[in-house]
Amino acid sequence: MVELERTMDVVRLSVMRSVLSDAGIDSFVFDSAAGGLLTGAIPSRLMVREEDLELARLALKQAGL
Repeated sequence: MVELERTMDVVRLSVMRSVLSDAGIDSFVFDSAAGGLLTGAIPSRLMVREEDLELARLALKQAGL
């Protein structure tokens, strides 16, 4: 797994996951529960498989993200 983005914006995270899903790319969110413990202190990490990284970046770029 590799980190694609780190963000505290749950809406952006949701949109990005939707774009990736539409492109057939599995994504995973790490640290989302930890952020709830200390609101605003720990960003969530959007992760993809290493072999999907370049395709994920391309899909997000094409979506304007």
